[in-house]
Amino acid sequence: MTCLSPAELEARLRLHCLPQLGPKRFRRLFSAFDSASAALSAPASAWRALGLPASSAAARRCDEVRERAAAALAWLEQPGQQLLMFDDDNYPALLAELDDAPPLLFVQGDAGLLERPQLALVGSRNASRPGLQTAEAFARSLASAGFVITSGLALGIDGAAHQGALQVGGRTVAVLGTGLCQIYPPRHKALALRIAAEGGALVSELPLDSAPQASNFPRRNRIISGLSLGVLVVEAGLASGSLITARLAAEQGREVWAIPGSIHHPGAKGCHQLIRDGAQLVEGVDDLLQSLHNWQYQPPAAAVLPELPISESPLLALLHAAPQSSESLAAASGQSLSEVLAQLTELELSGAVQRQQTLWLACSR
Repeated sequence: MTCLSPAELEARLRLHCLPQLGPKRFRRLFSAFDSASAALSAPASAWRALGLPASSAAARRCDEVRERAAAALAWLEQPGQQLLMFDDDNYPALLAELDDAPPLLFVQGDAGLLERPQLALVGSRNASRPGLQTAEAFARSLASAGFVITSGLALGIDGAAHQGALQVGGRTVAVLGTGLCQIYPPRHKALALRIAAEGGALVSELPLDSAPQASNFPRRNRIISGLSLGVLVVEAGLASGSLITARLAAEQGREVWAIPGSIHHPGAKGCHQLIRDGAQLVEGVDDLLQSLHNWQYQPPAAAVLPELPISESPLLALLHAAPQSSESLAAASGQSLSEVLAQLTELELSGAVQRQQTLWLACSR
């Protein structure tokens, strides 16, 4: 964190708690006054001249704002709890590229992860079982390859992505749409604590006590994509918020990938639309990694993910007979494409199969 006087740090936290003062207005104040302390002491007329709402200026000296800033200062005194600010040397470089990058980021856990290569995995809250399995499998593989897995701690695909990374001892970042003292959804409180305890990080741009509010979740999606090299949408309907994340990623110049599914499954329609709009179709981990030209995939050690016995893998038996595409394996096995892709990723991780162009091949033992 930038070396600031206690008064300047408290002033920044007070500004951060003001109503109707988003990232762009926050920066406008700093451009005009050079410091939070100067901005707080400026007359209301100076704020009006900058086009700032009267409600923001009026709240500067209210007791509630002072108390929230004091609570944040107390929170920062605890081990593993940090504040990254827009003028810090260790503010995430990719995120800093955004016009509306958060001026302040609260981090619980390892803040250094935010500067490591990250890939975002997102998708439906009401995901199918194959979709959840696919998200976990991709997260395991990508975490084993050295990527930090970033998502939003939501139910469904987000949670599966975080869990997949943790299963192989990987690192994962959860970007919340609430304050860090208001974990949401409550069902993922234990997962959030595990992420922070096992070398990951919880991140939020919101004041610590910010409760769930519908408008904050789409806003936080720009942080998920902004921190990442690219966004993989695993399963999503046409109304899924993950499509917002994918759109933001494209606007930010990030890679966008999507996993196809059955034409009969509503949860695949969002992914199909993304592919029509130019997202890269992904059937396996190699598809994704090949688009990141300078990254070398390192398979996990065999001890991490045990081999799947042939007797329990009809797909492997089919591939020993002849190389096949994902679609032909789905047809021959009577399984959905999503189920087949999840199993193929597991087999690829264990070294049982490999992909060459459009075909899957069984590896010799």
